[in-house]
Amino acid sequence: MTTVLLVDDQALLRMGLRLVLEAQDDVTVVGEAADGESALGQVRALDPDVVLMDVRMPGMNGIDATAAIVAAHPRTRVLILTTFDLDEYAFAALHAGASGFLLKDAPPAELVSAIRTIAGGDAVVAPRVTRRMLELFADRMPTAATPDGPSDDPRLASLTPREMEVLRAIAEGLSNLEVAERLVLSETTVKTHVGRVLAKLGVRDRVQAVVLAYETGVVRPS
Repeated sequence: MTTVLLVDDQALLRMGLRLVLEAQDDVTVVGEAADGESALGQVRALDPDVVLMDVRMPGMNGIDATAAIVAAHPRTRVLILTTFDLDEYAFAALHAGASGFLLKDAPPAELVSAIRTIAGGDAVVAPRVTRRMLELFADRMPTAATPDGPSDDPRLASLTPREMEVLRAIAEGLSNLEVAERLVLSETTVKTHVGRVLAKLGVRDRVQAVVLAYETGVVRPS
């Protein structure tokens, strides 16, 4: 059973989300919060698998709440709910450690699928959407890259040449299948490489790997 915490300042939206989620056999809503500060308390008390997080709320916003949750409760995944597909607040939340974002008008089936995906340890932002967001807002990201290439971040040094190729490819927005075609590998082998890259970089999912790749200069916005 996947446990979910709903965080949104609109009670009517929380009610609608609850109705959709509790119609599923494998998902249960364990709590609700109307702002980031309340969300932190609920996460501490309930230890949910997934937090559905609004970004624009009074008091502590979803970005700050996401960063705090990710830092203090690494097991809990955060899925951002946003009104706009290129909302810079949604990007900032990804940068803070969220595992993906979803539009508030997404179909119920897409919402449920996203929660299951997040709970399973993957991200729900499509690779090409991730790339587009990063390129739009990369100028606001801190970077340790040098003019001549990637930074000397020790996490990068731990990657093999093949793993670095895989990191560059997923940071460019390629799916596992597209990476396999580029590198002439099986898709299963690519999945294995991606898993090793995430482990060596110490990141939660491929979204965070892409963020790190931009921050360290492995790839640069076009």
